[in-house]
Amino acid sequence: MTTETDAELATRLAVETGRQLVELRDELFSMGAAYWEVMDSGDALGHRFIADELSRLRPDDPVLDEEGREDPRRFGADRVWIIDPLDGTREYGEPGRHDWAVHVALWEHGRFGAGAVSLPAAGLVFATDPAPPMPDTGRDKPRIITSRYRAPYAAVLVANALEADAVRLGSAGAKAMAVVLGEADLYVHDGGMYQWDSAAPVAVARAAGFFTSRIDGSPLVYNERDPWLPDLLICRPELAEPALRALWGDDFRLPA
Repeated sequence: MTTETDAELATRLAVETGRQLVELRDELFSMGAAYWEVMDSGDALGHRFIADELSRLRPDDPVLDEEGREDPRRFGADRVWIIDPLDGTREYGEPGRHDWAVHVALWEHGRFGAGAVSLPAAGLVFATDPAPPMPDTGRDKPRIITSRYRAPYAAVLVANALEADAVRLGSAGAKAMAVVLGEADLYVHDGGMYQWDSAAPVAVARAAGFFTSRIDGSPLVYNERDPWLPDLLICRPELAEPALRALWGDDFRLPA
């Protein structure tokens, strides 16, 4: 019988999945595999390992997994694991890129019970317990993190209003952890995503003391029937209201 707590399990799954993904990628690249084969193999490996471990260790808990089938048990469950076994599949398929991640989160009784994000190619893991400390960046000018390929409209509005410098990265997990690390101050996204894209990053960011919400300031709620959760804001607490005013006007106020 396992003695792992949920937080320990989430962290181990994120780390071990990441280790296996790094080994697989190195092996496939050394064999001259095509990028699409690397991507597909990584998705399959991550899903299989986490699904098998949760089935073995938490058999009564339903799972919402990007790569898995819908588990209808989750609709009435108090505990649901929300998993992205390989966030940033495109970056995983490019040799030398580090901006991909593994997400493992537990949504329990309407809040996060545990969460972990690993950045395997960088050898880093971030968890809700123990939570990472919020760094003191000491910057005069904020940095906003955005996509490699395009800047979502909401991010452009916030960047212009706050006169922020832009930093570009791949996966949602890598972007969110750049804020947690202090490499950036805000992550604003409105281009569409799913619950598994943001659950573990939001869990870790909240545990570290960062502000998280939808881009209208409303709470991010998970295990909704529709997995679509298209937007989010993760930022240092002092930047939350200025960022939301940039989107909704100077009269916007966060609820007390």
